[in-house]
Amino acid sequence: MPIRRLIGPIRELSERGQLAGVLLLLATAVSLGLSNSGIGPNYLSFWETHLGYGPLDKSVMHWVNDGLMAVFFFMVGLEIRREVLYGELAEPRQALLPTLAAAGGVLVPAAICLLCTRGTPAASGWAIPTATDIAFSLGILSLLGDRVPPALRVFLTALAIIDDLLAVLIIAAFYSGGLHLGYLLGAAVIFAALLGLNRLRVRPLWPYLVLGLGLWFCVLESGVHATIAGVLLALTVPADRLEDLEHALDRPVNYCILPLFALCNTAIALSAAVLPQLTSGLALGVGLGLLLGKPLGIVGVTALLVRLGLGQLPTGVNWRRFVGLGFTAGIGFTMAIFLATLSFRDAATVDLAKLAVLLGSAASAIIGALILAPGHLTEEGEAEE
Repeated sequence: MPIRRLIGPIRELSERGQLAGVLLLLATAVSLGLSNSGIGPNYLSFWETHLGYGPLDKSVMHWVNDGLMAVFFFMVGLEIRREVLYGELAEPRQALLPTLAAAGGVLVPAAICLLCTRGTPAASGWAIPTATDIAFSLGILSLLGDRVPPALRVFLTALAIIDDLLAVLIIAAFYSGGLHLGYLLGAAVIFAALLGLNRLRVRPLWPYLVLGLGLWFCVLESGVHATIAGVLLALTVPADRLEDLEHALDRPVNYCILPLFALCNTAIALSAAVLPQLTSGLALGVGLGLLLGKPLGIVGVTALLVRLGLGQLPTGVNWRRFVGLGFTAGIGFTMAIFLATLSFRDAATVDLAKLAVLLGSAASAIIGALILAPGHLTEEGEAEE
């Protein structure tokens, strides 16, 4: 009976789409707790332990960030492709508003971060506050139940997916190291072979996955970040297998890979010396970029498009609730922390950026929930105050 009492709430959280966010929060709390406990030094050194051989001799942290996160980006690529083929992004006019709103939600936070860090080495972290965490942001909406119009969830999903695509492009363009042409050529040949399989309508997935491993290795060694291989592989999978793969990956990614990523990347040893740094240009740029830049960019671009007659708010959504969505999109977490690990080599700077991401995301979640919480929906699906 005690097991049933435990499993029941977990199953309910899973069905309501909240379990992934809960696990990320739990993993973050556990990791911060262990990092600052008596076993903190051993816990932190565990993530630096090396596994593998030769070119694949990597630390546990690198295996998580370069290996397992490639699977996460593969799933992101599948979601982007499905939405472009069949979903909210299939019709150009329908996709215009979330696409441009997402662009605003990238440009304004980046500008705020650059403004706060101008003239310092921390300016290389300009992209950290540009990302929205789809699991957390949608989790906040699901917690609010029928207070949130369904169209608002759809819009946030489309916006977050476009946001992920922009993050992938930023990583490929700005966060890749010195390029090795031999491995780049190898990656190009394998990608061409994958496209050939797709063209020949090869439906079994194992040839794609086998070649995908080779693609991942070549991209890893080429200097382009290894996670890009996951997105490239997703572009070649047969369209009629997208949903099968997404369904197969949903639980391993959300309930295993992302919590493990959170454990690994929130292993931050806090000290009294960290507190004064929270007013530094980097911390303010990242935190304010998420907290203010996201809603300013998303809501500002949307207001302009609506005024020009190029778009309209989602059905049943008023401006107050749309502002709430803007703040909710400021929950960066997974992708923002990932960008922090790519932006700096100094461990202390990376930890400061991660801490700013956590604080900015938490503030965004609280403000977004407070704005969205009042009121309920009528039978017609419209929001009442």
